[in-house]
Amino acid sequence: MEHIINDLVTLLQTKSPTGHTEEAITLVEKRFNDLGLLSYRTNKGALIATLEGQDSSQAITLSAHVDTLGAVVKEITGDGYLKLSQIGGYAWTTIEGEHVSIETINGTYYTGTVLTNVASSHVHGAKTNATERNEHTLQVRIDEKVFTKDDVLKLGIQVGDFVHLDPRTTVTDTGFIKSRHLDDKACVAALYAVAEHFVNTKTKPRYTTHFFISNYEEVGHGAASSIPSDTVEMIALDMAAPGTGQTSDEYSVTICTKDSSGPYDYGMKKRLIELAEANKINYKLDIYPYYGSDGSAALRAGHDVRVALIGPGVDSSHSYERTHKEAIFNTINLTIAYLQ
Repeated sequence: MEHIINDLVTLLQTKSPTGHTEEAITLVEKRFNDLGLLSYRTNKGALIATLEGQDSSQAITLSAHVDTLGAVVKEITGDGYLKLSQIGGYAWTTIEGEHVSIETINGTYYTGTVLTNVASSHVHGAKTNATERNEHTLQVRIDEKVFTKDDVLKLGIQVGDFVHLDPRTTVTDTGFIKSRHLDDKACVAALYAVAEHFVNTKTKPRYTTHFFISNYEEVGHGAASSIPSDTVEMIALDMAAPGTGQTSDEYSVTICTKDSSGPYDYGMKKRLIELAEANKINYKLDIYPYYGSDGSAALRAGHDVRVALIGPGVDSSHSYERTHKEAIFNTINLTIAYLQ
């Protein structure tokens, strides 16, 4: 698992908020090309890499998304702070106190911190706790000597500039990976490992397999287009969400049976369960009422494919997330078993 986790850490530390994913897509592209897979880009900038199967009459597509949560500058205040517009669906409370980097259009980076406009309890007293955290009360304090809007503009910072959330990636001796953006970079790393398995063992999956790395999943239309036309089945690999009322955990692969877009394919679910049990792969079954995937996007766009959804359990989704290497390992093994 060590090199898989190293791949994951490298990817986690590569900035890729939705709409600005070129660096991460290039990294993933090189990884697949180094394995000898042929790949191409879609017009939207997604990556599709292909592994030849024993049978090329039809194909299976595996998807994972490289785009992450983030923000852009919405407003520069008169006293030199930045107001934000969200990229992706996260609670404002989850980014309070987070370190960020602001990227200007010419590629200059400035650091900063997300704080409320009443951050000091010594100044604002009870108001600090009582203030709701939202787009109006949270702002970025820039680590530069700025006192006015003009001071900020002179740095080259403009409305629309990307604001990157610090992933703060840590790998513990006990096998946990703590980081922002495990959704869904943990699954991108898992797809590397799946492809690597077949290349290194000089074996082929039963059917030609496409690896679809999408770049607009967090805003809902990642795999809405460009699913390869020979695809008959699609498995979206995305994080599973442990929590109260859920069966998912940080050590298993979860087979999602239903989310906000409805139930996933029954036959595929049944086969995945049978394979997990036959291969002694730790798995869970779960339902996510506030969740959608690239599989959801493909179905809503009208693609005539059967779709399943699996992934490693990731605690505190869309916040400071955590998973365990066992969950990634189980996800890899179930995917390989399905392809064989």
